[in-house]
Amino acid sequence: MALAFLLGVATVQAQQKKYSVYAVGFYNLENLFDIEHDEGHNDYEYLPEGRNKWTEVKYTNKLRNMARVLSEMGTDVLPKSIGCAFIGVSEVENAHCLTDLCNQEPLKARNMQFCHIEGPDQRGVDCGLLYNPSLFTVTDVKLYPYIYRLPEDSLRATRGFLTVKGQLAGENVAVIVNHLPSRFAGSFYREEGGRQIREVKELLQREDPDIKIFIMGDMNDDPQDRSMAVELGARREISEVEPGGLWNPWWNVLASGTGTLQYNGAWNLFDQIILSDRMLDAASMKDDKVDLKKLDCSKLMYWKHQVFRRDYLFQQEGKYKGNTLRTHAGGQWLNGYSDHLPTVVYLIKEQH
Repeated sequence: MALAFLLGVATVQAQQKKYSVYAVGFYNLENLFDIEHDEGHNDYEYLPEGRNKWTEVKYTNKLRNMARVLSEMGTDVLPKSIGCAFIGVSEVENAHCLTDLCNQEPLKARNMQFCHIEGPDQRGVDCGLLYNPSLFTVTDVKLYPYIYRLPEDSLRATRGFLTVKGQLAGENVAVIVNHLPSRFAGSFYREEGGRQIREVKELLQREDPDIKIFIMGDMNDDPQDRSMAVELGARREISEVEPGGLWNPWWNVLASGTGTLQYNGAWNLFDQIILSDRMLDAASMKDDKVDLKKLDCSKLMYWKHQVFRRDYLFQQEGKYKGNTLRTHAGGQWLNGYSDHLPTVVYLIKEQH
């Protein structure tokens, strides 16, 4: 198999056929706040006089660091000038932050744009979708609210489900970007989130049975947890996916010992990109690897996935060597990146 580059996407050549490759990703930006107070939000720790002494210098460095990671996602396969067609993000305060982020040079060079709708989260953090308009065309953006169903939760509010429809490789796709309630809340609330995401997914499929759906986000749960495996219904193996169903490729990744964030020395994998059945082919799969000789690539199909890792994303020395290099830790500004690692999925389509 040979790899060449053509027309802004990677081109894989095998068996005298050429395939275009596209990457999509997700990244938790870990508290990308600007330095201004947003009325009605508890963002005080990210102000110059707040606990984190969040100054213009720190904000500028945070933007630069996030842009570096976002611009390199997908470039293990795609040209460094291209990267991902779109990337879901979480823990971003507002559209101002996303504007400043897209104006960072490596993203500005690609003319990266964003989708965002201000949500009701009490800290003010939202989800967004960055996209390269030369690869992905947006046709519709909605924010479906997370609905608290218990009477005692009537005054609570959290991130909704940012849902973006568009075209990728000439095909209709939808992206649902999520950040489910934290582990400080009981698992019940994430299970509710999984069930509500499933409702959004089923609504999209009723509107267009052929649509290809990406469900991505910081789920605050692992793939095998009830919120993902039962309420959302994302299966461990492609062979288990029913018509209209979902596959979670990260289940086996975590089982192999790889994750996206650490807690007490152990890995979790909260940062997931889940795929609907319309881009899956069980007959071509063996041990989570696609055999291109068996895969029908006349339409956009899943090829492979990865947890995105670079040495600079980890602490290189000291007591916490090997841990993710965060923006803050232990009350100190580390000028790092995030407590989460990004994830990337690659898709493939035969060129005609």
